Amino acid sequence: MPRSAVRPYSHYSRDAAVLLGQLIRRGRIERKITAAELAQRAGLSRGLVQRIEKGDPGCAIGAAFEAAAIVGVRLFDADQAALSDLVTANQAMLALLPQAARASRIEAKDDF
Repeated sequence: MPRSAVRPYSHYSRDAAVLLGQLIRRGRIERKITAAELAQRAGLSRGLVQRIEKGDPGCAIGAAFEAAAIVGVRLFDADQAALSDLVTANQAMLALLPQAARASRIEAKDDF
């Protein structure tokens, strides 16, 4: 299988991934959970947990969020009710937007 091309990430994205990984690692260590135990509880491989903790931006966001939830890392500073309200409000706003976005067609000027 050929290697996939290296994808460039912005400094902000890389720093955010590293910070989230460090928070997950600290939470795991504070709760005295091994990487293997966290992997088992999250349904991930131990290698993926290690990559998440190292801040690899190529990891699936769902896997990183699940690991964060298990070790108690708060991803948002809102309680569950406020977060549900925010999701509902965003869904209502998205319902008002068009389903797809297309570039406008430029009519060719052929009246020469």
